[in-house]
Amino acid sequence: MADINPFESLQEQIDDAAAYLDADADVIERLKHPERVLETTLSVEMDDGLVEQFPAYRVQFNGDRGPYKGGIRYHPDVTQDEVTALSGWMVYKCAVVDIPYGGAKGGIAFDPRTYSASELERITRAFATELRPLIGADRDIPAPDVNTGQREMNWIKDTYETLERTTEPGVVTGKAPSSGGSAGRVEATGRSTMLAARETFEYLGRGIDDATVAVQGYGNAGSVAASLLDDAGATVVAVSDSSGGVYAADGLDTAAVKDHKRETGSVVGYPGADEELTNEALLTADVDLLVPAALENAVDADIARDVRADVIVEAANGPLTPDADDVLTDRDVYVVPDILANAGGVTVSYFEWVQNRQRFAWTEARVNDELERVVTEAFDRLVDTYESVDVPNLRTAAYVVAIERVADAADDRGNWP
Repeated sequence: MADINPFESLQEQIDDAAAYLDADADVIERLKHPERVLETTLSVEMDDGLVEQFPAYRVQFNGDRGPYKGGIRYHPDVTQDEVTALSGWMVYKCAVVDIPYGGAKGGIAFDPRTYSASELERITRAFATELRPLIGADRDIPAPDVNTGQREMNWIKDTYETLERTTEPGVVTGKAPSSGGSAGRVEATGRSTMLAARETFEYLGRGIDDATVAVQGYGNAGSVAASLLDDAGATVVAVSDSSGGVYAADGLDTAAVKDHKRETGSVVGYPGADEELTNEALLTADVDLLVPAALENAVDADIARDVRADVIVEAANGPLTPDADDVLTDRDVYVVPDILANAGGVTVSYFEWVQNRQRFAWTEARVNDELERVVTEAFDRLVDTYESVDVPNLRTAAYVVAIERVADAADDRGNWP
């Protein structure tokens, strides 16, 4: 799976959807490539006085529908191709839920677990300094992603505001509430995953309360999705993280598993489990719903042939390879694509940005109600397209909806030198 290029996967997904669209070939080709790429090397002094270098990227893929929007991740496997693909997925994620943003993404190639808090702050502020000419509430709005959160967003916001000698809380989203963050933001990605699953089972004439669930990846998105699916009546029987997984036939206590992971660093060893299992075994477990919530390309064609779930809801970005999609389509497995399923994060980021611009905070109940409206309306549009355009699967339907919206915006703007 390591040889799968995520940028090429994105381009293949766009081509698949374009076949069902009446759009000019040159427009589609433009929508397959980023508008701007920042590649930089951060030189940062460590606690021991030595200076280390860190490759870092920010890709602004498309801004036809509004300011660029997308997270920043810290991970040793960050590459320009990965960040470019993620920035493209952000374009179509924003479009499929119809919020007025373009797409961007950023990343630094390092393992933050091996650095102190003070080193992480210096690395983050060095990156924020490089990003300063590109970002802003009306230009490009970063957010948290893998291994980043409120703390890092607060550092970026403070660096930008200090250098610009201004107050601009909307320059980033995913901040702490005390710094202008939105209620409901931490749970948003997991919540949209649950809502997408609920709507899918309802569409199939089944109840989510009868479903058994396996969740691969027990970070923020996976653990919140598991908890909310549990609250909705589903039975979460298996969860995993990078160290492995646990299974309980009668269901896991999702909150207790999260506590165990917080205390020990892994779900493995959770005392309430019947048995431990590998990540691959979890992906092929005999469940109704599979939620991949880890990194890209978790499910390839070989694994897809052994998947036993009826429905897959992608909490992670790009967890299925294009070949896996083909296999699952042939097997009539319903896959709710990432650009809808995990769009809760960017949707509530949009709500946060709106609140920052208005200098008026919403209640958590309002945030959650608005998120539910956005996800359910987007799902309805997705299903309408799936049934009326005769596309092969829900992912292609989502890209048809999203690309059409971006292409229309590009056409409305025109093209000039």
